Amino acid sequence: MSIFLRLILLVVGVTAFGGHHAHADLSYTAHSTSEGYSFILVSGSFSYDDNLREFEQVVLRHDASVVTFNSPGGNIAKAMELGRLIRSNQLGTIQFRDSECSSACSLAFMGGVQRYAEAGSIGVHKSSYSDSSRLSTEEAVSHVQALTAEVIMFMGEMGVDPALLQLALQYDSNDIRYLSRSEMEKYRVTTISGTSVATSSNTFTPRPPASPPRSVSGISENRLTIPEARSGRVRHPKGKAPVKLDSNGDSPTLATLQNGTSLRILDNQDRWYRVQSGRITGYMHHTWVYVDQFDSGPFNRRHLQIKSYDNLNDAIRFAEASPLNLDVYLASNAWYAVTLRGTFEEGNGRAVLKRLKSSHQIPDDSFMTYANTYVRKLCCN
Repeated sequence: MSIFLRLILLVVGVTAFGGHHAHADLSYTAHSTSEGYSFILVSGSFSYDDNLREFEQVVLRHDASVVTFNSPGGNIAKAMELGRLIRSNQLGTIQFRDSECSSACSLAFMGGVQRYAEAGSIGVHKSSYSDSSRLSTEEAVSHVQALTAEVIMFMGEMGVDPALLQLALQYDSNDIRYLSRSEMEKYRVTTISGTSVATSSNTFTPRPPASPPRSVSGISENRLTIPEARSGRVRHPKGKAPVKLDSNGDSPTLATLQNGTSLRILDNQDRWYRVQSGRITGYMHHTWVYVDQFDSGPFNRRHLQIKSYDNLNDAIRFAEASPLNLDVYLASNAWYAVTLRGTFEEGNGRAVLKRLKSSHQIPDDSFMTYANTYVRKLCCN
């Protein structure tokens, strides 16, 4: 039985919080299964000023593998931010009918690398704009349209079919449509079906309790060592990235640096680098910095990542069994990224990604990345 499927069964026995009312402020509570695996319960309503750094700290402190929710929704932008944070930390999401995950919460749930939900546990409806009293009708409509476009883009990033919105729009903001199991599978809200749980046939393996990395025959321990990041350059899909006052995405921006700007890396803490550029000293996220001491490929090229694993054995087995030509990279979080062989110019990469997804040769949650967290290629020639 895979670890993720076992976690689903184990978490069922621990979720005594089911049926409780979600409180107003978002909170993050760590729980453990009988076998020592940690998962995080996210409770409360999403608001624009929620500090998601606290979530990431709880995940790191308890080495969590899975997130579950007890939330009626709230701020859509903040829910999508949490969803992206869940994805970047390679966490799975699990949802049971005894707890609430509706409205904006459904977007956070979509961030899971692997996702399981019981029938009737995920609720959707039409979004509303609570601040409309300050805007004209035209401005409010424009805001909702822009927000809808952001949600569609987010769903695509997470591998969820944006056609789900057509169903959600049939229900007003004061009503909820809870999704059936077949609907969640149809719109790819879930990646693990009830049948998979029953038969224990899925192969996903999220992070187990912390343990030393396993070596693989033919790859030296030195190749599995992550070098200290000492210098680099700004590299962000938008062409520029902010320097923050603190290691927190919500902290004030001290400056915005263009791609290619040289950086001295002073420290490394909780997925943030403390950097210096000229007279500016502040923090930049790992995903914004091309590190000179890493060997991730040419500065202006991108990778197509199709899978990630917590150990090298599984990553190599997957790569070698695939009919596609795949590579395996060590990442700075000690995971292993499986990528399509080679690097790509942005336009060509998007075309290849679209073609392979449409022909079902790669998972729907595959994505194009600058790969700033890739340390070095380990396999396969």
